[in-house]
Amino acid sequence: MGMREGRFSFLKQKDGLPSLGDGFSLNVGQDDWSSMWFGHPDPSIDIAICPFVPLLEFARQHHGVDLFFRAVDNHLIPTAQQTRELDAVESVTFIGYPNGVWDSKNLLPVARRGTTASPIEVDFEGTPRFLIDASVFGGSSGSPVFILNQGTYAMKAGGIAIGSRFHFVGVIAAVFFRTQLNQIIPVPIPTQTQPMAQQQEMIDLGIVFKARTVVEAIEAFLRAHDIDTSGAARTSPIVTQA
Repeated sequence: MGMREGRFSFLKQKDGLPSLGDGFSLNVGQDDWSSMWFGHPDPSIDIAICPFVPLLEFARQHHGVDLFFRAVDNHLIPTAQQTRELDAVESVTFIGYPNGVWDSKNLLPVARRGTTASPIEVDFEGTPRFLIDASVFGGSSGSPVFILNQGTYAMKAGGIAIGSRFHFVGVIAAVFFRTQLNQIIPVPIPTQTQPMAQQQEMIDLGIVFKARTVVEAIEAFLRAHDIDTSGAARTSPIVTQA
């Protein structure tokens, strides 16, 4: 990943609800940061995970703070049948910090929308990715991507369905650029905003690793740390303190 240190930022919670504007940050030094992350077993898949429960427990035990969070459960990932029912062009919503823009008063990220530019059902160029047609900037790397339809949505076979859909479909990892030589190349999105060379022009196509790659990374982590799928750990993973 190339990063030697970092910071986790959260909202505190009160009675199960977010306490807007009341944040908590946990700085992690260079001796600990890289050891906290576990990458996908395929190095070409830019997905990494970090155990979350130790962070919650550390904040509670050492700082007396309860952190607010919402989990993305496996049931939010569309099944094979649900994926086949998705149209080639679907509206998507992703959450992040484009170009470092966020609500610094309430400590909230920014939600953006776009559409799929390649079918989610199809592995783009034979890899577990698909494209979205959206303005994806630095700070969007790692943004979760959802299909969110409320009230009604169009059906692949035609017609309108009454109801709502909420699917977790992937994580943004890169964006396409047009270079000075008019070549179109994929470039990883920086996690922080940074100056860009003028000869590079974004063409509003983001690259999304499919949700199943997150599951694969989690399963590889569980195997590597000898944790069974029921959650009973025989060897507990250790997250070092900041």
